[in-house]
Amino acid sequence: MWASVGDVNGDIPPFGSRSEVLRELARTLQRRATVGSPLHTFLREVTELLSRALGCGGVELAVRSGSRWTACRLPDWRYDVLPSQRGDEPTLPGDELAARGFLIGSGASSAQLLQLPLVVGSETVGLIGFVARNSDLPRESYDWISDRLAGAIATQRAQAALRERVKELTCLYQLGQLTQRPDLTLQEVLERVAALLPPAWQYPEITVGRVVLDSQEWWSPERRQARSWQRAEIVVRGQQRGVVEVGYADAAPDLDEGPFLAEERKLIEAIALQVAIFTEQREAERERSKLAEQLRHADRLATIGQLAAGVAHELNEPLGNILGLAELVLEVKETPQAARGDLQKIVDATLFAREIIRKLMLFSRQTPPRTGRVSVNSIVRDGLFFLQARCARAGITVERRLDEELPEIVADAGQIHQVLVNLVVNAIQAMPEGGRLILETRTDNGDVLLAVEDNGVGMTRDVVGRIFYPFFTTKEIDQGTGLGLAVVHGIVTSHKGTIEVQTTPGEGTRFEVRLPIAGPDTTGQGGDDG
Repeated sequence: MWASVGDVNGDIPPFGSRSEVLRELARTLQRRATVGSPLHTFLREVTELLSRALGCGGVELAVRSGSRWTACRLPDWRYDVLPSQRGDEPTLPGDELAARGFLIGSGASSAQLLQLPLVVGSETVGLIGFVARNSDLPRESYDWISDRLAGAIATQRAQAALRERVKELTCLYQLGQLTQRPDLTLQEVLERVAALLPPAWQYPEITVGRVVLDSQEWWSPERRQARSWQRAEIVVRGQQRGVVEVGYADAAPDLDEGPFLAEERKLIEAIALQVAIFTEQREAERERSKLAEQLRHADRLATIGQLAAGVAHELNEPLGNILGLAELVLEVKETPQAARGDLQKIVDATLFAREIIRKLMLFSRQTPPRTGRVSVNSIVRDGLFFLQARCARAGITVERRLDEELPEIVADAGQIHQVLVNLVVNAIQAMPEGGRLILETRTDNGDVLLAVEDNGVGMTRDVVGRIFYPFFTTKEIDQGTGLGLAVVHGIVTSHKGTIEVQTTPGEGTRFEVRLPIAGPDTTGQGGDDG
């Protein structure tokens, strides 16, 4: 009846005596236990090993982990045990095993059924059942095997737990290394986090990992559908932004949480927490960088504003003298006609220079607003009256979307008109081949919104980042001063409003100006108009 133990996976050499076979069997059990395989894998290997080595009609092994029992039967036999044969043999403890029908079956009554407890110290860790047909192996040998098997189970538990802890710590260590790399973007880190997940779980060969953040998702290299999932939420600043998920593509035995271990629940929650912390840190870094850039921008604007105000005041007097003298000479009848043409050019150039100074004064806020009740719709209609012909010549159709119930605001009508004209002129210049210009007004969260939209050439992200800088322009040298949008920004800001731009290269641009209905805390005082 004795089968060679060496037949099992080819790792045990054949022996001729029972004692040698039993000793080799015990050594093999211990070697299998030290591998630290998952429990169900270990039980399957052990039942196969015992069945073939002892020539049993069947072996069934049940191991308890807390209140859960894991069992393996080889082959799938059922053996009827007569009441007289059950005698004083130990029975499987607990209603759980009885309900599952462990070691209750049907078969030949000539076989002997042995049910033996597996005891480590004072704890019964499991039971094993043998169906031994015509066995000449004494009962003491089965007891001896059961003792060795109990020791192997204790070793397997310790090794499996150690193996899992090593995988978990390795995963957390690698995650910590990733989050310390400033050269990786948030998206690159999350992609690598997803790849770290499968090796940290019990069955990496069937494991798939996924990280979801703000509707974006990153998968482990083996992207497959899973039959069961373990999830942990990614919560950033009290808001649920995504999940970390681990799934098994194939069926796996039930453990603490479906097919997952309780320790794996702690691990996935720790990973989700680290992802949330890392996301919050990266977003905070971006916010700090954006704030620093805004401060630098504000400092540049303040410096340029001070410089512009000083230059404007210094240039006003000589420009006034040049303009006055040129106009006086033009009034002299004896002035030759050829000289008159040159004098007119001097007058035009001087007026243009004074217009630039006026814009500089507005930009530097040296000219206070003259406030009053203003209808933005009226400003749009009046402004289009002067610009309609230019739009028609350029092949541009104008569409008005004016809210007739629009409330008035407290503002400087002249400056709001300048905002409109500058934005419309920019839109016209952005549509050299013609197009469509949309002017819209409406209320928006307590503000009056004025939008100017075109379907022109659009702007790149780099250009958008600098359009409100003084003297920045994409036009030819003789076609723009680079002050138009800077003045618009200054006027809107002085009215306690905001201006935003939405643009796509090749599709168009939309400027949205929001002005508070209550208006700024300014009085209707006059100022230096430059």
